[in-house]
Amino acid sequence: MLGDEWLYIGIFLVLAPVFPALALLVPRIIAPKKPNPIKLQTYECGVETVGETWVQFKIQYYIFALIFLVFDVEVIFLYPWAVAFDLLPLFAVVEGIIFILILVGGLYYAWRKGALEWA
Repeated sequence: MLGDEWLYIGIFLVLAPVFPALALLVPRIIAPKKPNPIKLQTYECGVETVGETWVQFKIQYYIFALIFLVFDVEVIFLYPWAVAFDLLPLFAVVEGIIFILILVGGLYYAWRKGALEWA
């Protein structure tokens, strides 16, 4: 019946906000109200911090990490293509080569912008 299909969607729409709300409310209810002062201390790899704890890092490190993640995920997308390379039709091979060329273009752009310089 058509009504049964919409019933499942309605139940989903009602319950979908409930689960995230419960995940936020239950810890708030059962958590201790008075935090331990030791838990409020800054922890940095087991070493007590000395001086100012807010240190600014160069944005270069974050950009380098983001570029690494982007290319790492794209290599994961290429893996099934490479495994089945001999079974793919010509269209799929051309699409894979276009994808690799787009990656090389992005790498070239990042290289020209100096995003890969570590200094």
